[in-house]
Amino acid sequence: MRIAVAADERVGVAEAIIEELRARGHEPLPHGALDDDERDDWAWASETAARDVAEGRADQAIVACWTGTGASIAANKVTGVRAALCVDAETARGARRWNDANVLALSLRLTSTPQLTEILDAWFAGTPSDDAADQANIAHLADI
Repeated sequence: MRIAVAADERVGVAEAIIEELRARGHEPLPHGALDDDERDDWAWASETAARDVAEGRADQAIVACWTGTGASIAANKVTGVRAALCVDAETARGARRWNDANVLALSLRLTSTPQLTEILDAWFAGTPSDDAADQANIAHLADI
């Protein structure tokens, strides 16, 4: 799977995300501080990764900043993106299941390497719910 990855700094798990994705057989598309030729500010980097998803250059994205909040807000501004800020595996599992999230937002401050592994395990194992109410909620997001 091609996964866009954006971070505004090379701190915390920023580079570990790239390494972990490669170890899992995915193709990371680095943005922001992870690409020396791009602007590294969180709003620009997260937007670029989210546009990769919305425009079909990536299947999913992972965006990160110090808290993860700004990265998730920026990504969610892109039409067709459903970014979820996840601090643990259960939140990641729910984001995939009930929200059909296609962008994972992470905090560079709070996410440890072991947590990253658990979050990614849950994220990639997760599938969207086929429950009619869940599907109606996801469809309604496009109308908002």
